[in-house]
This record gives sequence, structure tokens and C-alpha cells, in this order.
Amino acid sequence: MEHITIYAITLPFLLFMTQTLAQPAAAPAPPGPTNITKILEKAGQFTTFMRLLKSTQVGDQINQQLNNSNSGLTVFAPSDNAFSSLSAGILNSLTDQQKVALIQFHVLPSFISTTQFQTVSNPLRTQAGDVNNGQFPLNVTTTGNTVNITTGIVNTTVSNTIYSDNQLAVYQVDQVLLPLDIFGPHAPAPAPSMPKKKKAAPIAEGPSSTSKDSAAVSLNWRASAAAIAFAAAVTSLWWSL
Repeated sequence: MEHITIYAITLPFLLFMTQTLAQPAAAPAPPGPTNITKILEKAGQFTTFMRLLKSTQVGDQINQQLNNSNSGLTVFAPSDNAFSSLSAGILNSLTDQQKVALIQFHVLPSFISTTQFQTVSNPLRTQAGDVNNGQFPLNVTTTGNTVNITTGIVNTTVSNTIYSDNQLAVYQVDQVLLPLDIFGPHAPAPAPSMPKKKKAAPIAEGPSSTSKDSAAVSLNWRASAAAIAFAAAVTSLWWSL
């Protein structure tokens, strides 16, 4: 009886363990889609840049490209202090199109690690536009482990790596990258040429008062001479009769 009791207790336990071991292990939960806003929010001190990513919808474009492409992206994220150092009202003076171009100028259409900056070809192509026209040049040089960035207006360095997963790299920069096409000195339009003033035609002067007086005397003398000649002719005719 004792053996039967032990067997009765052991058998259900063995069946339970067999079923448990036979079940496949649960797969790990898939990671959530990459979200540039959440990355910056977690890092802190990027409130202004996040607001511009949202208002220009560039943030949504970055997330869609990351989750539907294998090319990767590189983002230069200016800190809040970088934006506060700009001239007052400079962002509000931009059109919506210029704001989009400004944020796209901070995005490279490929993943670049810190070591790859040593071998990239300048100028780097950004999502703001074609670099061949010279409007959006972004040049990178390295000195040791320091990555220097210049736009033709701004010179700054990469001060920190915020995020990197071999598809997205987010680097902190301490100045807003200002492109030449928006903030560069534009040549002033040539002033319209003024028509040359024509010289006024000389005003014909009338006869002087002296000339008028002389003409009047001459006219009176001629009238008197004619009258005398007529009178002499009449007198001569009278006597002949």
C-alpha cells in the first residue's frame, strides 16, 4: 500500500513537469519602434528641438524612415542652451518652409558613427537639399576624438553621443547649425539706374527793351517819311492843274 500511495503521488507530478518542459519558451517581446522624440525626451535639455521636430513634422519623417528603411540616419541635436544663444526672434522670423529646411539641415540620410566621421567626404549631404549648389554645405573635420562641424556661418563640435544603435545616431551639438541659404549674407539687389536728366532747351529770349524802342522809332520815322512824300505828291499835282 505504501508503494501504491507514493506512485499515486509521484505520477501526477511527473506528468505536470513533462507538460511544462514540453511547452516552448515564450519569445521576448519585440522592441518598440524607434522614436526620435522619445530618445530626446529621455536625454533631457532638448525641448526646443523636439518642439520644432513636431511642428515641422520632420520628427515623423525620421521615425518613418527609421522603421521602413535600412539606410539609417544621423541627427545633430542642438541643446536648449544652443537655441537660447540665438538672436531674439530669429526663429519666429522664419517661414514654415525655412523652419523645415533648418531642421532637415540637422539630419544626415545615413548612419555615421563617431569613428566614421574621420573618413567622410565633405560637404556632407543633409536632408535639407543638394550640397552641389553651395546653399547647404556641412563640413566635418576630426581632431583626435573631437568632431568639428562648420556650416559657413557656425563652427561647433559634437559634445556628446545621445543615442546609437547602428541604425540611428543622435549627437548633441552646442550650437544650432545655421545654413547659408537661410542665414547667409545675401547680396543686395542692384539699385535701379536713375534716368539721366535731359538738359533743358535754352529758352528763347525776346527782344530787349532797347531793341523794342529802336524798332518803334524806326517804324514811326518810316510812317512820317511816307506821309511827307504823299503830301508832296498831292501838292505837286494841285499846282500842275
